[in-house]
Amino acid sequence: MIIGVDYYPEHWDKSLWKADADLMRESGVKIVRLAEFAWCRLEPQEGNFDFGWLDEIIGILSERDIKIVLCTPTNCPPMWFYEKYPDAVQTEKDGRKTNTGIRGHRCINNADFLRYAERIIDTMTKRYADNKAIIAWQIDNELEANFCFCETCIGKYRSWLKARYTTVEAVNKAYGNNMWSGEYSSWEQIKPPFGSYPDAWLNPSYMLDYNRYASDSVVEHINWQQELIRKNCPDTAITTNVWFCRNMPNFYDEFKKLDFISYDNYPTTRLPDNSEECYSHAFHLDLMRGVKRKGFWVMEQLSGGLGCWAPMGRTPSPGMIKGYSLQAFAHGADTVVHFRWRTAVSGAEMHWHGLIDHSNVPGRRFKEFSELCKEAAALEAVRNTEIRSDIAILYSPDDEYAFKIQPQTNGMYYMEQHFLLHSAFAKYGLNIDVISRLEDISRYKIVIAPQMYLTDEAVTKRLYEFTENGGTVVLTNRSGVKDENNKCIMEQLPTVYRKLVGAYVEEYDPIGYDTSSIRLTDGSIYKCRQWCDILCPETAETIAVYDEEFYKGKAAITRNSCGRGTAYYIGTVCEKKLYCKLAKDILLESGIPFVEGLPDNVEFTTRTGDGIIARFIFNNTSKNQHFTLDKEEISLAPFEMKIDIIGG
Repeated sequence: MIIGVDYYPEHWDKSLWKADADLMRESGVKIVRLAEFAWCRLEPQEGNFDFGWLDEIIGILSERDIKIVLCTPTNCPPMWFYEKYPDAVQTEKDGRKTNTGIRGHRCINNADFLRYAERIIDTMTKRYADNKAIIAWQIDNELEANFCFCETCIGKYRSWLKARYTTVEAVNKAYGNNMWSGEYSSWEQIKPPFGSYPDAWLNPSYMLDYNRYASDSVVEHINWQQELIRKNCPDTAITTNVWFCRNMPNFYDEFKKLDFISYDNYPTTRLPDNSEECYSHAFHLDLMRGVKRKGFWVMEQLSGGLGCWAPMGRTPSPGMIKGYSLQAFAHGADTVVHFRWRTAVSGAEMHWHGLIDHSNVPGRRFKEFSELCKEAAALEAVRNTEIRSDIAILYSPDDEYAFKIQPQTNGMYYMEQHFLLHSAFAKYGLNIDVISRLEDISRYKIVIAPQMYLTDEAVTKRLYEFTENGGTVVLTNRSGVKDENNKCIMEQLPTVYRKLVGAYVEEYDPIGYDTSSIRLTDGSIYKCRQWCDILCPETAETIAVYDEEFYKGKAAITRNSCGRGTAYYIGTVCEKKLYCKLAKDILLESGIPFVEGLPDNVEFTTRTGDGIIARFIFNNTSKNQHFTLDKEEISLAPFEMKIDIIGG
């Protein structure tokens, strides 16, 4: 397993470079990422390139057997470029140009930007095509879906709509534009969502398509860049780095033509006081692994306290630097690159702490990082193992877009039940795949499908077939609500899933920040919140009923036999211990082996290969943990990871 760092030699005097590289080699760094924001240093004047400094640092690092990830610097064109081409700056929703001075303010569809971006990419890739130290290229940096409102992007948006619908009449029908007299009579009337209106005030069908277009637009740009890189560097791996931003692209489309996924991983440094909050990044890591169904990289990993767009947060507690990195390995990462080697002394990110602080004295965190490098090197046998799972959770970018466009009730967001159900099954020491809802699910035993809000005929058919063939499906409230165009279906919920779950929703109550309660058949009572589907079982049995409100005694959770399998429906959002109980019952029913006795937030995962099994036991808490697992007494300090390798 490989540990690396993000390094910015252009920020530092050359007198530091060799000493930094020596310390990297001494501590065990194997990879360094370079140059994602360095365009102004690579082309300080138009057409005058200066690669001398980059050649020098690549040489210094490669002499020490440190490999390089080189980035296309297209996130931040130089100021001389914006001076010459002011229209290349992104346009905001209010129609004004973005103020330069921050990063990522270029329009990725602007012809002038593309011309200059092509030149710098072509020049870089030709120069370093035969350099064996460069093992991967990263495209740009943290690309978000393209929410630019310039004339060029308006034209691209209309072209996207024309390709999807062919006629304006088809757009009107798909969107239901007879509402509020919103029917278009020409393509020119269709514009992006300008203005200050909240998304929920606009036609949700239109807004969903705009989000789809915005994602496709950045995917097109990523594919364009990867073609340029492959032209000169056909044998070098290509990636880009992602995070959970507001304007998220569709990860599955984004990485379709790239070699591996890279994720920027910043777990919390302040554990929540609320025990109901799911703070572990295990779900995020499993989702990243599921994008390409194979190992992934962390291209930016927590190295210190964060502070840039918000006041500084808490510094990582002892054990976090090492524990969170090993957690990424446990969930399928094979390379973890820490952001950053040195904490910047200038610019907006000077309080986003790296491994070496402003003091220039390696301290506690750096020592822990060095220990991590040694532990990671000892895990090389684990590198070719994989995560094997009988359980999948379905995720949909379109459903997430739809939830953001129209918040369902106060406090409710798309991935909350994903987190809760993932946490519940993970409590029993099980690996969990988080995959696209469009994936084949036939090899799993349990498929968890939270909030299948937008319907898709192929997905629906797949879930029915999976259950009829003996699988177990877990569905939740807000499923089957809308068609693929984000319009409500005129049937009783959960519409297309009604026969699968053997029940329908008589009425629902969006209780938001209020709380209620449910009672299981054994008499146990659990709190619930946010949403209450009042269920009428048809062929299903009732697992839990509401214990309050005007629907007291009505079904809240059901279980239905469907063919040789079983479908559960959870009509509300409950406290964590309810999901844990339900998960255990489902596991017992399905016959999947599991472990018991793990304390809350102690994570157990396994990686398996030919003749080898690696067990990772991670104490993701700030307290010492003592427990028994398979008759073995285990003690873990806060954020400590215990790794057992069997075979190999």
